[in-house]
Amino acid sequence: MNQPLAERMRPKTLDDYIGQEHLVGQGAILRKVIESGSLPSFILWGPPGVGKTTLASIIANTQERPFHSLSAINSGVKDIRDTIEKAKSQQFFNRANPILFIDEIHRFSKSQQDSLLGAVEKGIVTLIGATTENPSFEVISALLSRCQVYILKPLEKHHLIAMVDKAVKEDYTLKTRKITIESYDAMIQLSGGDGRKLYNCLELVVNQFSKTEDIVISDEIVMSSIQQNLALYDKAGEQHYDIISAFIKSMRASDPNATVYYMARMIAGGEDPIFICRRMVILASEDIGLANPNALLMANSCFQAVHQIGMPEGRIIMSQTAIYLACSPKSNAAYLAIDNALNLVRQTGDLSIPLHLRNAPTKLMKNLGYGKEYKYAHDYKDGVSDMECLPEDIRGTVLYSPGANASEQKYADLLRHIWKGKYG
Repeated sequence: MNQPLAERMRPKTLDDYIGQEHLVGQGAILRKVIESGSLPSFILWGPPGVGKTTLASIIANTQERPFHSLSAINSGVKDIRDTIEKAKSQQFFNRANPILFIDEIHRFSKSQQDSLLGAVEKGIVTLIGATTENPSFEVISALLSRCQVYILKPLEKHHLIAMVDKAVKEDYTLKTRKITIESYDAMIQLSGGDGRKLYNCLELVVNQFSKTEDIVISDEIVMSSIQQNLALYDKAGEQHYDIISAFIKSMRASDPNATVYYMARMIAGGEDPIFICRRMVILASEDIGLANPNALLMANSCFQAVHQIGMPEGRIIMSQTAIYLACSPKSNAAYLAIDNALNLVRQTGDLSIPLHLRNAPTKLMKNLGYGKEYKYAHDYKDGVSDMECLPEDIRGTVLYSPGANASEQKYADLLRHIWKGKYG
């Protein structure tokens, strides 16, 4: 009785399945494969909430195969091996192979995907993967070559309306209520074509009414109900941007506690860990930069490690890196320097390169003064010269100003020594 509406309404047969007519409609390619009794390994590629998990479950029920499900978010190599061993024990003469369904297979690391290869090749399991990302980029070639790829389309408006009507008519809870739907538009807009979100939205609205009230669903009621009650992390909506913003600003503010809290919110909400790592790489340069050059090295190492190892172990590396970045001294001097330089280029255009900085591979170029008066730094004390390198029209311009931190103060001292006029 406590199951959410989306779970209660999960279709059990292909005839109850809404959408993806190009794949599972009468006479469609995947339906023919399912009804034939044979089944190759394949990957379902499509946006969230269009029925990938449901379709895999229906296939297992239709063909009466054992069904094992793993999520790439919280499964490691050990989980994969344990599941494969369980599938081996279910193999009997003349019985179809068990199905191994892996949700968000694109989040599996290379080593995790490699651990599937043997079982797929030997027919121990029939693999069904689900992904929201292009499998050509996210699934290793050895595994991809052994799988068909079927593309699922976003649910259209008539599909979503049919889902709402079906729930109101058939769900054992909703069908006991008197529900009138004046408009579907707000529910469809908020769902973004995601069937699971659509059902969550409908259930949330219905729960605003007492059990004795007649329910009239209008766009106004839907919007007010969602705004008051929706506090879930949403990868594709406003919460996504709010939480990643809070995460970045917590690191920038040198608050490690808030940093790991917002990271945990994203991980628990199903955010792609590679997206989180990518944001840390950017912050390491934009907000820490030369105040601690090791920050960029560590953030990039984290990105590579999580890509190779995957989750759930990757969370430990991500936490270590996020705390390190939060506790690092901060400087945006490099960020400001390149923006200052880009603004200057837009204002001044393509200024002439000083002759002494130009190469002179021919005698004519040398006669024209190319390379003349060039000062080779290593010929001078401490390996530095006072040679001006900016174009003549903008000589004396300062684009990089060292930040007020211990690391960059060393640069400031050096620059004052070399360029007394600029950094005096």
